Amino acid sequence: MNPFYYVLSVNGLLFVFSLIFYFFPPKKINAIYGYRTNKTMKNDTIWQFANAFFTKEFLKYSAISLVAAFVLAFIVQELTWQPMAIMLLSLAVSVIKTEQELNKRFDEEGNGK
Repeated sequence: MNPFYYVLSVNGLLFVFSLIFYFFPPKKINAIYGYRTNKTMKNDTIWQFANAFFTKEFLKYSAISLVAAFVLAFIVQELTWQPMAIMLLSLAVSVIKTEQELNKRFDEEGNGK
């Protein structure tokens, strides 16, 4: 498989999902769409903050992963697991940064600190 097609199918798809979250954020707490954890679904304030913060981080890190994977595809020419690892890393960093920010701003009951 062409390494550039592989990068587009893995990292490009992640970037498309981040754009969808950015331009069409969830309006209300729901069980289908958005950044859903037990903590974020406790009240609307946490829900709005978590989805806004995660969307920005997700867009930033998915764009970085797309560029990094393209650079890697240009250099290596024989990709196997690397674009997938970059994609998972960018998703993990987005989630971890969002959870850290939530823990800084809200307590376990969902009240602001």
